Amino acid sequence: MSSGDDGLHVIIEFGGGAELLFDKQKRHVVNLPADREWTLKLLLFWIRDNLLKERPELFLQGDTVRPGILVLVNDADWELLGQGEYRLQKGDTILFISTLHGG
Repeated sequence: MSSGDDGLHVIIEFGGGAELLFDKQKRHVVNLPADREWTLKLLLFWIRDNLLKERPELFLQGDTVRPGILVLVNDADWELLGQGEYRLQKGDTILFISTLHGG
């Protein structure tokens, strides 16, 4: 990392109803602090602390997303990438889609 590095630029998107937990905003362009190696697991806590507006139990369960939320990194299932251990890269797009729908 160069001293001119101003953080890790990523895009976070929510769909399938998950955006309702984030003021109905589907897309967030963020610059994460450059003071650490960012993994998806760290990103989940950052999202909880910085973007989530209400009811964190509907998004997180323990240190991962709750069952029923599909996570894609650059259109690939995070399960193929190591889930929470995946190291974020500059320009990554992380999409959280809720597959649970009330009736």
